[in-house]
Amino acid sequence: MGDGSQRIARWYFGGLASCGAACITHPLDTLKVMKQRMGNSGGDVPFYKRVAIAAAAGACGGFVGTPGDMVNVRMQNDVKLPLEQRRNYKHAIDGLMRVSREEGVKQLFRGASSATVRAVLMTVGQLSFYDQIKATLLSSGYFHDNLVCHFASSLCAGAIATTMTQPLDVIKTRAMNAAPGEYRNLWHIITYTAKTGPLGFFKGYVPAFVRLGPHTIFTFIFFEQLRKNFGFFKPTNQ
Repeated sequence: MGDGSQRIARWYFGGLASCGAACITHPLDTLKVMKQRMGNSGGDVPFYKRVAIAAAAGACGGFVGTPGDMVNVRMQNDVKLPLEQRRNYKHAIDGLMRVSREEGVKQLFRGASSATVRAVLMTVGQLSFYDQIKATLLSSGYFHDNLVCHFASSLCAGAIATTMTQPLDVIKTRAMNAAPGEYRNLWHIITYTAKTGPLGFFKGYVPAFVRLGPHTIFTFIFFEQLRKNFGFFKPTNQ
């Protein structure tokens, strides 16, 4: 048997790790949305290749996930609205069906542009920087491929991802939670947010990091444990 650190992750480990992290950090995501709505591997070339792959994956996931994300944002924000303004979706499927029926299918993709760009930056911030930071720590000689290294790398990656995505997260949340006709277009949302000053784009940063930081940490710790315990060894040429 070889060293577990030499094992290669299976293709579905990332999904399992992300689901496990989401189960733990979802309550923090609710806090983040409420805060935003309140007050109305080594070398440059491999790194950039990793960035391109992460960006493409993030763009696909961000666009496809927009309808579900929009319903999620609305359900989280419902609790702070007056009773007569609450949407009262029973669950996610009910929310998707009601939006389609009451506001049109097009409304399901409201905020898709900001959500897609945010997902690109999120994926780049998490995946690319995690790998780069981990490689840097391991090459320093002070860290080994263990829980401490994984924790430090994912914590830094989570902070970077939060900083990169927070302005778009604020815009996305406003767009998805807006009533039909509340904003004319994306630029209207940007200028409306800008009226509160530059810090308006970072509203809810602390709750966002409190949510995304642990989510990133749990995701990569779960992923690394799955890789080291259930991954496979790269076949050697005979």
